[in-house]
Amino acid sequence: MTGNGESRAGTGSGQAGNDAGRAAGGPPPAVLATLGAACISASAVLVKLADTGTASAAFYRSLLALPLLAVLATLEQRKRGPRPLRARLWAVLAGVFLAVDLVLWNHAIADVGAGIATLLGNLQVVFVAVAAWLLFRERPGRGYFLALPVVLAGIVLVSGLADHAPGVHSVAGIEYGLGTSVAYAAFLLILRQTSTATPHVAAPLAEATLGATAGAAALGLVFGGWQLDIGWPAFGWLLLLAMTSGTAGWLLITSSLPRLPASLSSLLLLLQPAAAILLAAVVLGERPTPLQLVGAVLVCGGILVATRARGRSSRSRSPGLRRRAAGAAAGSPGQEEAALTRTAPVRPSQS
Repeated sequence: MTGNGESRAGTGSGQAGNDAGRAAGGPPPAVLATLGAACISASAVLVKLADTGTASAAFYRSLLALPLLAVLATLEQRKRGPRPLRARLWAVLAGVFLAVDLVLWNHAIADVGAGIATLLGNLQVVFVAVAAWLLFRERPGRGYFLALPVVLAGIVLVSGLADHAPGVHSVAGIEYGLGTSVAYAAFLLILRQTSTATPHVAAPLAEATLGATAGAAALGLVFGGWQLDIGWPAFGWLLLLAMTSGTAGWLLITSSLPRLPASLSSLLLLLQPAAAILLAAVVLGERPTPLQLVGAVLVCGGILVATRARGRSSRSRSPGLRRRAAGAAAGSPGQEEAALTRTAPVRPSQS
């Protein structure tokens, strides 16, 4: 989860968070965000190594993360109090969309490879901005419209269809990748409803992971690709995935990004798809073609421009948002996370 940050609180809140972090004697937020991105970057490779059904991989990575998240959520509740029932139900519903996202993403990994699938899965910034425009009348900034054709051109190149890249089995792989981003955008928009009034971080993730576990099982029963007997090697890879991406990566990112400037957080999180492509090349032998690499640069650059444009647009429309986020960064960093994670170029809880 975790998607992936977006319209962050700006340089002022980032500086406030850094000052608070130094005062508390903890690691700098930039270090935590980098570690979180590093945890997430191996997700697609681990799914590939598990080599099991798409729904099974989504089910087990969620199920295996639940015990630790439940403990963290319980400890958090003792410290910060319980969450409203409505917020908890929203988080579970968001988890159902996360299950759709994970299953589609696993299909994309099988069709176009771990590195390219990770890149395609980070396009939710495009879809979230459109949905926020249609649903909440939050019109994207001019930079978004300038970045959109660049991103689309990058998708065409990174698909590998233009130069018949090896490992690209069908157009379906690209469709799965885009569908992944749409589902993750829905996950982010729904999760946004759960945490705007509470300072919890672990609890929303635990609730969403519960919804993802149930959703993955349901999808597997209806469409296939789900089995309980996956073998010990696959179980081990998925356990590692649950501990790194499903818990550590998400928690590191959601606790650190609200305390960083938007420009720095966007750059740090773009390390994740880049690292995923590199790791897939080293571990799995996936070698993108030169055109695919050019497309990856275009996609990452377009996402970065769109994210920054989104951040400036949000701050200009709601000057109080920066003040609230600054307070959340200094006190409880998870408080504004759901409200501010509408266009993040990262998938903290899944990729």
